[in-house]
Amino acid sequence: MSTRTQHSEPDDPYPNVPTAMVYDTFAETASRLTGAYVARMDAAATEHESEEWWKKVMTLRNTKRAVPAYDRAQLIAHIRLWAAELAELKGERG
Repeated sequence: MSTRTQHSEPDDPYPNVPTAMVYDTFAETASRLTGAYVARMDAAATEHESEEWWKKVMTLRNTKRAVPAYDRAQLIAHIRLWAAELAELKGERG
């Protein structure tokens, strides 16, 4: 994996950041979202609700594993998606 900055898209929020560091942001965002899901799983009122949060953890894990570390566009798309999900979950807590 190259650590050099690659040509970025016009809407790239990391225009001067190497793709390797964008991957780090991707991985950290996934970790934060996993933690939010696990916290809700642990606080679930029912077994069914707990299982639904666990399914989200597994889906997130599988998605993270499927995204190539060099695919800057996919990394950024998932960072945005997962950050929005985190913001939504934080909004639920108040």
